[in-house]
Amino acid sequence: MTDLFAPLLNDLAILARPALFNIYFAFASIPIGFVLAIFMALGKASRNALVSSLCRGYIYAFRGSPFFIQLFMFYSLALAFNLSLWKPLGIDGIVLNPLVLGPAILALNTTAYSAEIFYGALMTVPRGEVEAARAFGMTRSQQFRSVVWPHLIRLAWPAYTNEVVFLFHATALVYFTLPVIDDQKDLMNMAGELFEKDYNAVLHFSAAALYFLAISLAIFLVFGLVYRHLTRHMPGAVPLRFRMNRS
Repeated sequence: MTDLFAPLLNDLAILARPALFNIYFAFASIPIGFVLAIFMALGKASRNALVSSLCRGYIYAFRGSPFFIQLFMFYSLALAFNLSLWKPLGIDGIVLNPLVLGPAILALNTTAYSAEIFYGALMTVPRGEVEAARAFGMTRSQQFRSVVWPHLIRLAWPAYTNEVVFLFHATALVYFTLPVIDDQKDLMNMAGELFEKDYNAVLHFSAAALYFLAISLAIFLVFGLVYRHLTRHMPGAVPLRFRMNRS
């Protein structure tokens, strides 16, 4: 039995370090994307026509184009503007480090998807409660902190959890587009390298898939605990359920 699972265990050991790059790409971009998405959602709901139109245009552009193309586009822009952080393999022609450019593009992408989620939640905040807060003399910032934000984040959290998982899955595309420096290989990159040695796609890509499944499960569990905290005051709150579809 040990001999049967030995190749898989060996692959899991080899892929442990590459998995850290996927985790890094996701969790370096999540905080930035989260904050930008909140402002983007508020901008889309703004009464200012120009601000609303710009936010709607941004959301449409990033949701309407494939992430793979976005990676190519921004990498090309980095080359065109000669943004310099390193010289790959000593070759002339300086590009932006993928450890910076990767999370930046992921953050811009998830901002659009998350903003749409937050905007939908914002539109379902009970208007009566907002008007009541206004009647009590609360300022706009107080209304947002005390009334709008608690409703918004609680309503948006299940869908946002799915977005975070899909963002993590999207990290598999980063090194298919951006250059690989030295041993900066992610799960799919290393699995592909192992595949080229013996052409055992089932073994190597199954091992990579196990990492994606395990980390996705960890995200679901952690975000589920956060959701339980957000709904702790609600008697008989419905447990968080996840749907594997991106908004």
